[in-house]
Amino acid sequence: MVAKKDPFISACATLERGEAGRTGDWRAKRPIIDLSKCTPCKKQKDTCYLCWLYCPDGTINRGIPVEIDLEYCKGCGICAQVCPAKAITMEDEEDLLLKECAILNETEAGGEES
Repeated sequence: MVAKKDPFISACATLERGEAGRTGDWRAKRPIIDLSKCTPCKKQKDTCYLCWLYCPDGTINRGIPVEIDLEYCKGCGICAQVCPAKAITMEDEEDLLLKECAILNETEAGGEES
């Protein structure tokens, strides 16, 4: 019998990140983590990680801080639903992209004036 590498894993199968491929390009909702609410981040201890446990694509790392690999996240929202601290919210991808483009344009415009 193979020794367990992670005491939190009791399943027989191993989840491979991004089995569906890079899905971030067609995601409609993006998970945003408020680290000030996230239990492991607040307590600086390996606690909770329900988002990691229930993520069907294995895109969440179980560490401090908790991070989501947005290249492979398909935006299903399960992580936000199971988070007891309500630290994860699902935001519209299109709105976030528009905000990011506006910030990028402001930065580029500010750099040209100097």
